[in-house]
Amino acid sequence: MEQKKLDRINELAKKSKTEALTEEEKAEQKALREEYIRDFRASLRGILDNSVIERPDGTRENIKDRKH
Repeated sequence: MEQKKLDRINELAKKSKTEALTEEEKAEQKALREEYIRDFRASLRGILDNSVIERPDGTRENIKDRKH
């Protein structure tokens, strides 16, 4: 997510603590938060997909290959 959008999320959060947001601002805040969460989850999934568990016996298992 772009820094500009992160700054806007923080700006709206600060404003909401001191005064009421307009309906437009609330909708913008909701959309930005949803985008942030979507990006965060995708990033975390990428990290986990490339992570490996190394067992004490030296065997390695990719996390993405694990069965639930």
